[in-house]
Amino acid sequence: MKKYEIKDISMAPSGHRKIQWVKNNMPLLSAFEEEFRREKPFDNTKISLSIHLEAKTAYLCLVLAAGGASMSVTGSNSLSTQDDVAAALADSGIKVFAVHGATDEQYSRHIEMCLEHKPNIIIDDGGDLVEMIHGKRPDLGEEVIGGCEETTTGVIRLKAMEREGILRFPMVAVNDARCKHLFDNRYGTGQSVWDSIMRNTNLIVASKTVVVAGYGWCGRGIAMRAAALGARVIITEIDPVKAMEAVMDGYEVMTMEEAAPRGDMFISATGCKHTVTPGHMAKMKRGAILSNAGHFNVEIDMEGLEKTAVSKREARANITEYTLPGGNTVNVIGEGRLVNIAAADGHPAEIMDLSFAVQAMSALYIKKNHENLDSKVIDVSSEIDRMVAERRLNAWDIKIDRLTDQQKEYLNSWQL
Repeated sequence: MKKYEIKDISMAPSGHRKIQWVKNNMPLLSAFEEEFRREKPFDNTKISLSIHLEAKTAYLCLVLAAGGASMSVTGSNSLSTQDDVAAALADSGIKVFAVHGATDEQYSRHIEMCLEHKPNIIIDDGGDLVEMIHGKRPDLGEEVIGGCEETTTGVIRLKAMEREGILRFPMVAVNDARCKHLFDNRYGTGQSVWDSIMRNTNLIVASKTVVVAGYGWCGRGIAMRAAALGARVIITEIDPVKAMEAVMDGYEVMTMEEAAPRGDMFISATGCKHTVTPGHMAKMKRGAILSNAGHFNVEIDMEGLEKTAVSKREARANITEYTLPGGNTVNVIGEGRLVNIAAADGHPAEIMDLSFAVQAMSALYIKKNHENLDSKVIDVSSEIDRMVAERRLNAWDIKIDRLTDQQKEYLNSWQL
């Protein structure tokens, strides 16, 4: 097995500096690193990981390696891979297979190379490792005892596999942990999406009409930050309960068909395909900004746009302007891929500290309990959620109240 396939190992010093910066701002993982180094809970364990390959992910890999894990790493999106960070991991002795801007063929090969490690545990972001094991290369999953899934899209795919009865091992839905989706999806996505849009467009958000497709936790965070920046916010939804919540949160709610001619900026956060279609784009204002805050580059129908457009050009770095029949133009950030990581640096370090603490503990849960787990999608335990939250509060030097014995008795009794 090759040790690495990256762009250039000489880029490692820059990557090491990035990793050190996030480490300084990730107190939970820093504490786990010290504990893991002492206790070696992942001794004799092979882990294959596919998450957006930037500094925060790299630090998670180093923490798991400190715990004794033999790591093999790739990215979960070719545009989010940072070549200097990949070089730093390779320089640290981690097997890594990722290059920024990889073709679809290269990306698939890197997924396969990562799994040639014959892992015991997989840590996935979007389900590409799982798909490879259940599809093209089932032999690479023979030693897998279980794994963890980072994001909404991946959990959706896993639950579909579970319903069909083909999932071969237990997978922890890390995305559904309270310490993940309540913070990563809402506050992390809310801040990092706008960081990317503002740095790439250099346009003001105040006074704009922003259309957010989907009012899950990611959509909530994006809408909340858009409103704070002075935008008028429109929500599109398919779930009547979420739509009603958006109305009560003060936003307009309508169909994408109705929103298309009104929006200046469009952000899809649904986890579904073709949320924004060429038909919608034809009705948009000239120069409308389109971006995707879901996972794959299918939320905006990029294939349909490529076929429909009469021309395209690079308007700015990371922004492609498409001219539609009739002369209208739309601008797509980051090729319709995940905007906050394909065209920026992703979630803040403190947010990913929470998510990756849950990842590390969930991987350890699989290691300790796999013999008693069915091949299903399983929830993160409440104990892990609570432990991660308590450690984060301790890092902030915040104390909270505790129930007295009398209060516990009261809450557990049906008698007043």
